[in-house]
Amino acid sequence: MRKVFLLLCLIVAVLNGFSQSANSTKPYNLDSALHSLKISNDSTVKAQKTKRDSIMRAMEKADSTEAKKSYDNAMYWASLTPRKAWPVINAGEYSAIVTVKDPTEIPDPNQQYKLLFEVTLNNPDSLKNEINFGLTEVCREINLHIASGIPLKNITPVIVVHGGALTFLTTNEAYLKRHHVNNPNLKTIEELSKLGTKFIACGQAMAFFKVNREDLLPVVKVSLTAKTVLTNYQLKGYVLSVVSE
Repeated sequence: MRKVFLLLCLIVAVLNGFSQSANSTKPYNLDSALHSLKISNDSTVKAQKTKRDSIMRAMEKADSTEAKKSYDNAMYWASLTPRKAWPVINAGEYSAIVTVKDPTEIPDPNQQYKLLFEVTLNNPDSLKNEINFGLTEVCREINLHIASGIPLKNITPVIVVHGGALTFLTTNEAYLKRHHVNNPNLKTIEELSKLGTKFIACGQAMAFFKVNREDLLPVVKVSLTAKTVLTNYQLKGYVLSVVSE
């Protein structure tokens, strides 16, 4: 692009010189035209360098601000450690709840709590060795219900999974083959199953993401589509919680 720009500038300079030569008795000075072109090019390069340096300084400042924000958030979360609890299931740091002293709004512990979770939240490839973020959030919400005084027997969770998150429902062999690490979700899935949780995989997502039925864990049921699972269970009185990006 720069070569094209220089060539165009040279052509313009030459044509301008011819025009001046036609209207003047003075001969056209090619050296003078080339010198002017060099000055113009130097100015362009200098302007581009100034712009680049400005952008780099802005990026460095943004990185520094983001790093400080991440550090501050981590320190604040660490300060809550004495108040953290895992009433029924521990799926990692972020499945914890923060205890609240003497809450004044309390749910009815005698109701049946039918919880429907739509999970599409997926870990990036670099974090496939950690429990799926969406599954962690499901555990946190169940912990919150227990911490609020609702008996476990009154809670019925259903988890429907689609999108890229689907692979956390696969066997260790299938997960290892796909992600090159062992499936870190198996223990949590087993614990949730013991609590009566139902897992449902979307058949459409299975086709899109090339997940075979034999790749899934035995506890997982398969639906034609997650969409009808969502409508069907909501019509049965389940409350939907979307766990996505």
